[in-house]
Amino acid sequence: MNENETHIEELPVQASRTDIHKVIKNKVHRIDKEFTNAFEFINNYEKTVTFFGSARFKEDDEHYIKARELAKKVSNLGYTVLTGGGGGIMEAANRGAFEAGNASLGLNIRLPHEQMLNSYTTKSLQFDYFFVRKVAMSFAAEAYIFFPGGFGTLDELFEILTLVQTRKIRKIPIILVGADYWDDLNVFIKKNMLSKHKAIEESDLDLYLISDNDEEILEIIKAVPIKPMIHTKH
Repeated sequence: MNENETHIEELPVQASRTDIHKVIKNKVHRIDKEFTNAFEFINNYEKTVTFFGSARFKEDDEHYIKARELAKKVSNLGYTVLTGGGGGIMEAANRGAFEAGNASLGLNIRLPHEQMLNSYTTKSLQFDYFFVRKVAMSFAAEAYIFFPGGFGTLDELFEILTLVQTRKIRKIPIILVGADYWDDLNVFIKKNMLSKHKAIEESDLDLYLISDNDEEILEIIKAVPIKPMIHTKH
């Protein structure tokens, strides 16, 4: 199989139980391998900050410029910058870290119309499975920084909020940058989810922070205890 192809399982029209078992076994093996590779890859870096955001922003966009500048500052504090490896905000964050001369990681997804890995990563890892990549991007970071984005960005945001809310991962800063984008969502959360429908607790509003102040963001990140390294067995 060409390295740029995605893994698509096709069963014979009249698949036997043996055929089905074989396909399941192969898929589970690939998923397990992808998880292991991802955790070992990220575990090489003691302190990481993960950036999320739209792949569509060009380098003259205000959010791209902001992400590039902020990532450079985060990187200069000694943190490894981690992104999904694509364009837009991902490229901007990788670019900031790269230009600072520090580690810049990209976790890229293979797609039929492939997402191209940006040219500002110092190390990268390719994924076939979206859900494995999502877990890897949320694994053991010191902070999550969200810039404006589309459905994928919102999906990642609410998944991480849910994981922290349900205590499946430790509580660390979830910082939303770009008040012009996030303020309306914040109003929806407060008025509809909390006040009108009571679908969340008031304390859940403390799970995230909207800020465009770089110095405030950097101070928040510096205050987070560093995660312990995980020693994997080979």
